[in-house]
Amino acid sequence: MRLGVLDVGSNTVHLLVVDAHLGGRPLPAAKVKFELRLAELLDADGSLPEQGADQLVEAVRSASAVAEGMGAEDFLAFATSAIRDASNGEQVLGRIRDETGVELTIMSGREEARVTFLAARRWFGWGAGRLLVLDIGGGSLEMAAGGDEEPDLALSLPLGAGRLTRDWLPDDRPDPKGLRDLRKHVRKELARCEPEFTASGEPDRVVATSKTFRSLARIGGAAPYSEGPYVRRTLRRSDVRGLAERLAKMRPGERADLPGVSPGRAPQLPAGAIVADAAMEMLGVEEVELCPWALREGLLLRRMDWTDPGWTAARSTAAANAAARSTTAASRAG
Repeated sequence: MRLGVLDVGSNTVHLLVVDAHLGGRPLPAAKVKFELRLAELLDADGSLPEQGADQLVEAVRSASAVAEGMGAEDFLAFATSAIRDASNGEQVLGRIRDETGVELTIMSGREEARVTFLAARRWFGWGAGRLLVLDIGGGSLEMAAGGDEEPDLALSLPLGAGRLTRDWLPDDRPDPKGLRDLRKHVRKELARCEPEFTASGEPDRVVATSKTFRSLARIGGAAPYSEGPYVRRTLRRSDVRGLAERLAKMRPGERADLPGVSPGRAPQLPAGAIVADAAMEMLGVEEVELCPWALREGLLLRRMDWTDPGWTAARSTAAANAAARSTTAASRAG
C-alpha cells in the first residue's frame, strides 16, 4: 500500500511517501520539502500574512501533485503549531481546501507528542523499557513519557526554536542579555510541568527527535546521516551546555558551515540549544539518543494500525487506559 503524509510544520512543509503494509516497516519512496519557516512569518497580531499563505498554498498544491503522481492510495495532511496558533488559521485552512482540494487537519500539541512517542516506541521496541521522548519543533516543544505505545504523559509547550528566535532573539548575533532572558523564560515554562514528569517515573531510555536535536548532535560529533539510520547517535548535555553562547557569537552563515546545520535552521540554533539544555537539566538527563522516526512516521504507523479493526479497538482501550494514568499522575503531582 502506498501512502503519503504531508506535514505542515512551523519550519517546513514536508511530504513523505512510503510503501507500507500492516506489521511492516514503512519504506520511503519519496521525500519533498519546502522550507517556509511559517513560525517566523507570523505578524504581531499572530496572523499569517498573505504572502506566507500564498507560499503555503503553492507548497500544499505541489506536494499533493507529487503524491498523486506517485500513486498514493491515501493522503494524510495535517498542520501543527504555526497554523494551530495563527489567529487566521481557520481562514488559511479554508483557502487551502478551496484552492487545492486538500483538507488539512489541525493536530493538537498533545496529539503531536503522542504520535511522536508511538514512532519512537516502534523504532526502539519494547526492549527499550520506559521511554521519555523530547521533540523541539519550530513552534513548540513536545514531551511524552510511558512504558507502552500510548504515553502516560504527553504535553506541548510554546518553546519551539523558530518561535523563540522570532520573539526573543531577533538579531543575527544575539547579545548575552538576550540569551540570559530567554534561558530564564524557558526554565520558567519548563518548571510548570516538572512535577508531572517527576511523578510519572524514571525513564529507562531518553529519546530525542527533530532536526534541532539532530543538528546539535552532529555539532557534538554524532555520525552524519549519510551513514544510515541504524547508526547509534547521541547528544550529551555536556556537549549542548554552553553551545547557545558559542553559536550566538557566529553569524547564521557561519553556523550553516557547521556539520549537520542547514542554512534554513542556522538562525534558530541558539534558541534550540537553550531549550535542549534546559529540558535535559530539568529532567536530570545527561544523554539523549536520537530517533530517526518522528511525527510523520508515527502517523503512517497509526494509519496502518487502523486497517485492522481488532487492533484499532485494542489501541483505543490502551489510549483510554493511558489517559486515566495521566490524569492520576497529574492529580498526584498537584
